[in-house]
Amino acid sequence: MATETVRSETVKSETVKSHEQSHSDNHTTRYTTSDHSTGGSATSELSTNKVLKNTYALLAMTLFFSALTAGISLAFNLPHPGLLITLAGYFGLLFLTTKFRDSAIGLLCVFALTGFMGYTLGPIINAYLKLANGGQIVLMALSGTALVFSGLSAFVLVTKKNFSFIGNFLFVGILVAFIAGLAAVFLNLPGLALAVSSMFILLMAGLILFETSNIIHGGETNYIMATVTLYVAIYNLFTSLLHVLGFTSGE
Repeated sequence: MATETVRSETVKSETVKSHEQSHSDNHTTRYTTSDHSTGGSATSELSTNKVLKNTYALLAMTLFFSALTAGISLAFNLPHPGLLITLAGYFGLLFLTTKFRDSAIGLLCVFALTGFMGYTLGPIINAYLKLANGGQIVLMALSGTALVFSGLSAFVLVTKKNFSFIGNFLFVGILVAFIAGLAAVFLNLPGLALAVSSMFILLMAGLILFETSNIIHGGETNYIMATVTLYVAIYNLFTSLLHVLGFTSGE
């Protein structure tokens, strides 16, 4: 009987130890999983911050380079290359940038693209500067572009709001506005051209929200492509504001 009691107590003791060990293992597993989750989250955040930092650094450099080529174009009073050459140059360089986006060649393509677009911007600015209040129009468009970009970017960065839901709307809207813009040029419809510029102001504001959100939420991991998207948004926002402000000023 004593032996059975000892065996019984031993079994009870082992059972208790087993439960305690299991409980301890569960806690250990839980903590380990939590640590892995925290570590993964931290790594993801570091990666996102790196993309964001590299994007803004490259964007600043390309904007400076674009302003430089625009200034040269202005200084030498170079003619605008025309719509067809502009579109061919833009889409050709965009194709190359996309193809080499993961290499150093991609960086060269980005500067080639933004430098070319800066050159096309020079004659446009020059045309406005020849107007009576052209300098004021250019300054207002430049200030408006800076305010819209910095304000919308700051909003997304502070609130962390996800704007991925407007992606399809932007794609369709930009496609429609682009086709309408071509129609306005070839059919010589000033009213339609003004409407397209107004559309582009709203669409480019949406694109800034979308792409900034895309970067901070890990949807865009390539800083070269993120830079191109934001640059295009800024370029189109500025030229559209020029058009609308020029019209409202009676020029």
